[in-house]
Amino acid sequence: MARGATTKDPSPPPRWFVRTAWVVHRVLHRASGGRFLRRPRPDRWGMMRLTTTGRRTGQDRSVILGYYEDGPDVVTMAMNGWAEGHPAWWLNLQANPDATVVLPDGATRAVRARAAEGAERERLWARWRELGDDVDGYAAHRDTDTPVVVLEPRQVPPGTPPAR
Repeated sequence: MARGATTKDPSPPPRWFVRTAWVVHRVLHRASGGRFLRRPRPDRWGMMRLTTTGRRTGQDRSVILGYYEDGPDVVTMAMNGWAEGHPAWWLNLQANPDATVVLPDGATRAVRARAAEGAERERLWARWRELGDDVDGYAAHRDTDTPVVVLEPRQVPPGTPPAR
């Protein structure tokens, strides 16, 4: 059994706690000058900052997310704090898949998002299991399927303004 896995399905945290954590993550990221992010380790996921374009407003929207690297790709899950429905950032990426990520070393990458499917999704989901969280137990609380999101590096044409 993976670290953190239990025989009983874990209960998702209360919604107020999840929303508070999102705010705290953004504040800590800003206050630390980006040092709040952490690199993934072989046994633990890391934390990155993802910036999407709002599907309704066209404005930049940033979130702090767990991730790991799979070759040149960055992998995360669209889990909405394990609540029903998809998070706004995933809906934004479905409308406009081009985004940027800031990794713990301060590197900014231009990426294009897509949902993993089939055997690739199973492989990437299995990696989440290995990273110590009971993703199957949490996912069992949702009727909504949890997309595994692959953020692939994209080429930025010369003369394009710096990444957000």
